[in-house]
Parts: sequence; C-alpha cells; structure tokens
Amino acid sequence: MDETKKTLNYKDVGLRIRLEREKLGLSREKFAEITGLSSFYIGQLERGDRKMSVDTLVNISNVLNVSVDYLLYGYTYYMENICISEAFDDIYKESIDDELKELLNVLKGSSKEQLSLIKDVCKLILPSIRK
Repeated sequence: MDETKKTLNYKDVGLRIRLEREKLGLSREKFAEITGLSSFYIGQLERGDRKMSVDTLVNISNVLNVSVDYLLYGYTYYMENICISEAFDDIYKESIDDELKELLNVLKGSSKEQLSLIKDVCKLILPSIRK
C-alpha cells in the first residue's frame, strides 16, 4: 500500500493511547492533568470518537514517550528501513522491546556502511549463539 494513501483508524489510535497510558500506570484523570486536556476529551480520543490536532497528538506522544508514527499507525521507524511493528511487540513483550530500543540507540548515528557491516556480523554470529 502506498504510504501516502493510508487512512487512520481513530479507534486503533485511541486504543494505543489507552494502552500506553495504562502501561505508565496513569489514570485517565492524571493523564488529563499532565497533558492539559480534559478527562472527558481523553475518553473521547481513547474510544476513537474524536479527532485531535497535530499539537495534541505531539503532546500526547511526548507524555507517553512513544512516537507519533506508533500512535497513528502502530509502528515506529527508528531509522531508515527499520520498522518495529505491534506484532513484534505482541510476540516479545516489554523485555525484548527494552533490549531492542537499547540496541537501536547504540546503532543510532551509524552510517549505511557501518550498519551493513554490523548486519553482516550479526548474520555470522547469530547461528552459533542460537544453538
């Protein structure tokens, strides 16, 4: 599917907001207080009943410490050609997610050549450590 023709599913966006809020242990009221939005409005967003402005979306993503891409589409591009999806998150849960985020932070700023070399080294090492 062409990236520019994706349509938003506001119920999914709201569900991701709610799940991330709950992961942080925040009640709707506390989350509303932190974001400067009303609890009623947060509820509408989480149910997918209302759309939000870009400013509100960025505010929510910052408070939840997730990317706008993740809230909108369920995945995040951490760097060129690397996509982390919800399906991956469902399989490996938070412990692997934390390790992956740390690995991506280590790789951040690497050149294409460096990433290619690292990928080749991983391909060589992984089979022997997976035994």
